[in-house]
Amino acid sequence: MKIAILSNGTGNYSTKRLKETAEARGHQVDVIKYKNCLVSVDRRDPKVIYRGREIDIKTYDAIIPRIANYMTKYGTAIVRQLEREGIFTTASAIAINRSRDKLRATQIMAKAVDVPKTVFSRNSTDIDEMLEQVGGAPVIIKLGSSTHGNGVVLADSKRAAKSALQAFYLYNEDGTNIMIQEFIAESVGIDIRVFVVGGRVVASMKRQSLDDDFRSNLHKSGAGTAVKLTEEEKKIAVKAAKSLGLSVAGVDILRSDRGPLVIEVNASPGFGIEKATGRDVATPVIEYIEQNARRGQKKDRVGA
Repeated sequence: MKIAILSNGTGNYSTKRLKETAEARGHQVDVIKYKNCLVSVDRRDPKVIYRGREIDIKTYDAIIPRIANYMTKYGTAIVRQLEREGIFTTASAIAINRSRDKLRATQIMAKAVDVPKTVFSRNSTDIDEMLEQVGGAPVIIKLGSSTHGNGVVLADSKRAAKSALQAFYLYNEDGTNIMIQEFIAESVGIDIRVFVVGGRVVASMKRQSLDDDFRSNLHKSGAGTAVKLTEEEKKIAVKAAKSLGLSVAGVDILRSDRGPLVIEVNASPGFGIEKATGRDVATPVIEYIEQNARRGQKKDRVGA
């Protein structure tokens, strides 16, 4: 098969692993820097031009989007253009966009799995009621576009929460980009990252902060180690990914006193989990494409 990886470049570890694995299995792989693509939208003659040359879109069997958070809108526009031509993708544009909007993702997931108590409001006068709904301070305050732990604040008192919210409201007047979540004290600085591919768990690790930071992200100097999941945690991770329409996903879970709580689903999960666990996650992704790409294209053509 011919596979395109939409990425920021071959230097990215995840991209490198996917490319090496696919080529070792006999596939042709092109790494396309999606941010350098030019798209011509036309009913009869749509085009994607990369570095001055038109890409022969119909020669690709599948694409693997590795879209950076800060390039979500442009990156998903490229994915959408390729989807329009019936190319199989491991993550649809709509699924990527769903997962990147933290509030929207939480609302969707809450129908399928347990999530931390979450509230939002466009009125700064509702702060007292919002805090009461999540059990009071301390609370987690998140921006809807937060990533790698950035845009996430721990307010350890009612006063601190009010100050943080009032500051955020100055730049987000409609309120939908800000949400408050309950603080899960028993899992502070620790979470579980579950790598899901095609409806099954292929790797899992515990991420733990190395200092007093309440965030456990590896990008925030957290450490990752292999962890054994319960059957309930496995089912919840798969359900969460499925609820957002993601076939390949990193699902983040907190172990709370009332059971597993899903806090986020990542549409372009990093492959640092391989180093932490010794598990190969690139091969399951390529195998998933091998099993589904041509079948998916056939369905698209029949339904066109």
